[in-house]
Amino acid sequence: MPIIEMHMVEGRTHEQKSRVAAAVTAAVAESLDCAPETVRILITEHGSGEFYVGGMTLAQRAAKREQAQ
Repeated sequence: MPIIEMHMVEGRTHEQKSRVAAAVTAAVAESLDCAPETVRILITEHGSGEFYVGGMTLAQRAAKREQAQ
């Protein structure tokens, strides 16, 4: 039973999360030759102040990009 963990910033719709879950399920089932019903996907959403890239929050990265322009 494959278990896939996905972490993303809050803000995506239920429909978007359903689409990505379906696509990942299909890819995992095909790659591992297992039944789609055995694939588990856990989505954890994080606020923008809890999601860091390169040591900066998304807001900090956006501000830095604006300053560079």
